Amino acid sequence: MVAVANSISSYENTTQAIAKELIQATRQKGNIFSQLKEQIQFDDKLMNWTMSNPGLRVQLFRFIDALPALKSNSEIARHLQQYLTTEEVELPDALKGILNFTEPNTPPAQIASATITKAVETLAYKYISGETIKEVIKAVERIRKEKMCFSIDLLGEAVITEVEAQSYLQNYLDLITQLSNQAQKWSNITEIDVADGENLPKVQVSVKLTAFYSQFDPIDPEGSKIKVCDRIRTLLRHAKDHNTAVHFDIEQYVYKDVVISILRELLMEEEFKTRTDIGVTLQAYLRDSEDDLKGWINWAKKRAYPITIRLVKGAYWDQETIKSRQNHWQQPVFNDKAETDINYEKLTRLLLENHDYLNSAIASHNVRTQANAIAIAETLKIPKRKFECQILYGMGETLARAIVKRGHRVRVYAPYGQLLPGMAYLIRRLLENTANSSFLRQNAEEKPIEELVAPPTLKVSLIKGDLGGSNFEGTPDTDYGRESNLTKARQGLTIVHNQLGKTYLPLINGKYVETEEYIDSVNPSNPSEIVGKIGLISLSQADEAMNSAKKAFKTWSKTTAKERADILRKAGDIIESRRHELTAWMCYEVGKILKEGDPEISEAIDFCRYYASEMERLDQGYNYDVAGEIDRYFYQPRGIALIVSPWNFPFAIAMGMTVAALVAGNCALLKPAATSTVIGAKIAEILTEAGIPDGVFQYIPGKGSVIGDYLVKHPDIHLIAFTGSREVGCKIYADAAILQPKQRHLKRVIAEMGGKNAIIIDESADLDQAVAGVVQSAFGFSGQKCSACSRAIGLSTVYDNFVERLTEAVKSINVGDAKNPSTKVGPVIDAIAQKRILEYIEKGKQEGKLAIQVITPENGYFVPPTVVVDIPENATIAQEEIFGPVLAVIKANNFDHALAIANGTDYALTGGLYSRTPEHIDRAYKEFEVGNLYINRGITGAIVARQPFGGFKLSGVGSKAGGPDYLLQFLEPRVVTENIQRQGFAPIEGADY
Repeated sequence: MVAVANSISSYENTTQAIAKELIQATRQKGNIFSQLKEQIQFDDKLMNWTMSNPGLRVQLFRFIDALPALKSNSEIARHLQQYLTTEEVELPDALKGILNFTEPNTPPAQIASATITKAVETLAYKYISGETIKEVIKAVERIRKEKMCFSIDLLGEAVITEVEAQSYLQNYLDLITQLSNQAQKWSNITEIDVADGENLPKVQVSVKLTAFYSQFDPIDPEGSKIKVCDRIRTLLRHAKDHNTAVHFDIEQYVYKDVVISILRELLMEEEFKTRTDIGVTLQAYLRDSEDDLKGWINWAKKRAYPITIRLVKGAYWDQETIKSRQNHWQQPVFNDKAETDINYEKLTRLLLENHDYLNSAIASHNVRTQANAIAIAETLKIPKRKFECQILYGMGETLARAIVKRGHRVRVYAPYGQLLPGMAYLIRRLLENTANSSFLRQNAEEKPIEELVAPPTLKVSLIKGDLGGSNFEGTPDTDYGRESNLTKARQGLTIVHNQLGKTYLPLINGKYVETEEYIDSVNPSNPSEIVGKIGLISLSQADEAMNSAKKAFKTWSKTTAKERADILRKAGDIIESRRHELTAWMCYEVGKILKEGDPEISEAIDFCRYYASEMERLDQGYNYDVAGEIDRYFYQPRGIALIVSPWNFPFAIAMGMTVAALVAGNCALLKPAATSTVIGAKIAEILTEAGIPDGVFQYIPGKGSVIGDYLVKHPDIHLIAFTGSREVGCKIYADAAILQPKQRHLKRVIAEMGGKNAIIIDESADLDQAVAGVVQSAFGFSGQKCSACSRAIGLSTVYDNFVERLTEAVKSINVGDAKNPSTKVGPVIDAIAQKRILEYIEKGKQEGKLAIQVITPENGYFVPPTVVVDIPENATIAQEEIFGPVLAVIKANNFDHALAIANGTDYALTGGLYSRTPEHIDRAYKEFEVGNLYINRGITGAIVARQPFGGFKLSGVGSKAGGPDYLLQFLEPRVVTENIQRQGFAPIEGADY
């Protein structure tokens, strides 16, 4: 049983008394020289200005984020001016004077850039203990003179290659060696090196577990554990040999559960079970942190040897909040800071009252928070070894000194490393220090002590609803960071595996019909494995389907929009209930890994629900009445729709095109691609279960060259919705334009036909983001997306560095069977595609230089993820759509050249830009010729009602899927005007006579 605190009030009086003493200590004024120094430091002025101007705060922090990537004073001056002269920024007079230059190369501009750079560097070194181990040693020796201990954290944990992961481990081994060697020269300081007669390690390091493996992924807990634990064991053994303590930080929420699971298992191994010089972080802003702490307590009881829990409030609140809202997940963090503060005090009591099992490290700069912990520790007479307080380097020094003076151990968490990888850390510290809720800020402004020491109280959260966008509430993807969801995913794979090899028949007029011809649909990861046998319709059965659709249309077209919409909503609910099974079907039939397939299920659900709502909106029509006349604008269905769907998004696109036609009152014939016919059969099952009447929807698998051509030319087809290759799309467009005998309408064609998509990386780009984004966009689902990145365009100033990191990142990709959780790149769809893509790779080797080609399994339709660099912009692999895991990297002389290259193809579907230069971002908005432009993120994964999808030029024709115009293509608009005057009389609204 976990011991629980009695009540808040039992410690409250002591807490407030200690807090008042500590606050008084923090407010003691320094000497006149330190005050004068503070008044003249430009970096302090920057901080004061940002506190008083929210617009300046945002733009200044964005500039600081970009600063390390800028290579010259002129670049710095140009970016400084672009960031700080925007409309939302109210500049202080002193800053206006600095920015008052006309050209970035002028002496005033050079002075401005030098001034601001120095100020930012000074800010950085307030929070970073050094860029080298030598500097770190000096810093920690100063810390020890203050009778405080330390924990060193190496900045730059954004690991995207295995080379970087190995380097991360080696850097820590070197750090431990050098610090421990130096520590042997230090004399013992009783307050921090000894507790309860026990000598404590003088050196402690803090590490990020996920940085030990570049492919760390919660969906692959076992694979991640094997790789990570191998390296952690090396670290822990080295640390033991050098008498060094190791602390494991917890990072973003998505990793939390798997990190905790790995550490609990590892630290129960015989070799490490008795180690008490190990710690783990717990974040109090997480709603499930109390359950996690109780789990650690119960685990520690079984282990019988305590580890340390570092209790923090949490450093990623903005990121976690935004991510959860973007993904429509339940927010994992508390909205109100007071909720976090209350939870922190609750966890503090729970942790300290279980000091027999766990050691406590209370990490906070809030005086009340520390006072509360001290009050409990002193009341319970907790042994010195069991309790310490912690602060961040450069923050809360006066509080730390006051705690030391009171007789408690204080540890300083001290990051070290280069400024560039340290920038994310610096921004987090600046956000913390300039936030209105920051205790340090409130104390510095000398807010009344009684308010500062009062217990935290809840108030109504100011954060409600979604962050902008449409009113449509999208479907959340599966959060594979939760073990319960992983279990469901595994069950889905088992269900599908047990159903492999079944026969699927066409659905015509509500009945499954036998056919003369059958094909096998196979698993591209293992072509000997038959996913299902598919019956192909004949021409006579195609006519039967057409006749039944024409008959059903008479009734379906008159069915109310609400009835049609309700069937779509029911279909969406059915899909959600079968999510993991349907994802598994895509894994088996088209080789799509779970993390690629799951969002497709969400998209299909969103299509059902969004188009249902859109049809109800459109069904209202428009009233343009005037006195004496009724003018009504409304819509009617077109007729019979032929849906020709692709294999690469076999569920979402097929479902989206089909339900759009159906909800608009049309009848639909679905002809899926041959390689994804089983998934087409699943769509038929779902729509039938949802209540689609016989003949309204029909599933008609057949050969494209026979059935497809026949129906495209059929005079009773009114519209064709197609997604696929440019060659087939153009043929459909041409054939549909021919007026057939007895045809009394022109056919509407909606065609999405692919892209040759580019991502531009400029000199100000965050390369961590850029490399990860390009890799995911180029090699996700083996590059078999019309939105995939097939060209990366690097500006010459950053090209070599980008290529080097990109090559290592691709080298680190796991290629294999799609159902293997460690797989990032699976097979291509079939042998024909495999042969064609390999031919393109050989062509690419002739046109450029092969940078990397990843080893692939022998069995299955695998193509090695390939990067070819130094490609001419007009080369074959820079112009033709390959539809596979092949990336051409092109060098651009400048941004103008990069835009010209990006726009220099027949396609205009998706594109991307990685940049922190406002001018470049603005120009991309206006000049990058694509239907969907993505800035500082990957270019795949459009979301219904948020990023409606579709392009122009030869990428297709028609309105964007998942957008407000899409259903209009499936409808005929009509206007009816009625004269309502009778013998000169008509009702006139508002008249009174």
